[in-house]
Amino acid sequence: MHAPLDPDIQTKRRPPFGEFVALVAFMMGLTAFAVDNVLPAFPALGRTFAVSDPNQLQLLVYIYMIGFGATHLVYGPAADILGRRPAFLAGLVIFLAGCIAAMLAPNFETLLAARCLQGCGAAAGRVVAVAIVRDRFVGREMARVMSLTMMVFITVPIFAPAIGGLLLLVGDWHAIFLSMLVLGVALGAWFVRRMPETLRAENKQRFSARGILSAFRQTATTRVTLGYSTAFGLMFGAIMSYVGSAQQIFGEDVYGLGPYFPVAFGLVAVTMGFASLLNSRLVRRYGMHRISHVALLGFIAVSLLQCAFAFLYAGKPPLWLFGGLLAGSQFLTSLAMPNFNALAMEPVGRIAGTASSLIGFYTTFLGAICGAFVGQHYDGTVIPLALGYGALSLSVLLVVLATEGGRLFRPTHAEPIR
Repeated sequence: MHAPLDPDIQTKRRPPFGEFVALVAFMMGLTAFAVDNVLPAFPALGRTFAVSDPNQLQLLVYIYMIGFGATHLVYGPAADILGRRPAFLAGLVIFLAGCIAAMLAPNFETLLAARCLQGCGAAAGRVVAVAIVRDRFVGREMARVMSLTMMVFITVPIFAPAIGGLLLLVGDWHAIFLSMLVLGVALGAWFVRRMPETLRAENKQRFSARGILSAFRQTATTRVTLGYSTAFGLMFGAIMSYVGSAQQIFGEDVYGLGPYFPVAFGLVAVTMGFASLLNSRLVRRYGMHRISHVALLGFIAVSLLQCAFAFLYAGKPPLWLFGGLLAGSQFLTSLAMPNFNALAMEPVGRIAGTASSLIGFYTTFLGAICGAFVGQHYDGTVIPLALGYGALSLSVLLVVLATEGGRLFRPTHAEPIR
């Protein structure tokens, strides 16, 4: 089912469905590319900036996510007040400035600041992309589009580390940030040329601090929105804990794959892309609740198996076993998360931009904090990661049960928290 559109949106400037999904996915995918493309450069960056503790290099991921999460609160109201196009393009300029600052960084502290600036800019893509999808689609159709978008978004990590590794073969770590700059410019040109303004005139908000706070309050006090946002954030925390320590686990300490790290990383990520594609085909038939809840139960089972085998093999299970279980976990998160996101957004369509910003802020910070906590406990084995997955999966179950009144598979209507 399509949401009503302004006349301008229905002109020939409106991209066809396939191009729309690809462009929105690119808006979100640039964020993932900027995170994962830098992973193979960790050893080189450590040598260049004399970083003695390898765990400190994980900050290049988490500081990016902190900047990414913090500025959600700016782009959402801006997208509802000024429009989707101005909000996104302003963020893209900030992202490009962060790329240039990273290439010129004289020390590790400046590089961290540049990564934070990149994250601050990249947040516009995440917020505006979700708002644009909500502008055009509702219900199961929205979940379908989000799944297709997420499929492209998730596929990016398959190639990003490999691209980073190839760039390191022909240049140094500066080339990695140059690639982000080039992609950002290409995205801006495509967006300006092909994406019209999708904010309907009747939904455009006037600037009002009281109005913005009222929209934030509505978002934060809608039970379904808060509950499924929390579930999304906790699952995202599991993914971030893996991303932060993946290079150390696969590339160095545990499995010592070295230059073959991107291959292992990509093989795990490809299951996530397949899950998103599968979800886009199943969600119209079975609905968001049933698919996400079944996927959650499977995620818990696989996460507990990860814990069991991690301890059975003293923190270093065979690569095929660890990789297979990890791929299974990522597959199941990718079935659940797009539906969690769609369920969270469904009750707040009138304030989609502001709601998307608060949800993005909350889920990003929750995910980054959980991921950093698990990642910083890395001890040369997979035990901290396995325990993190186990604890987070059970936490998601408790949150979903609280959101749905203790029941799974049957939806509860959105209602304010009293």
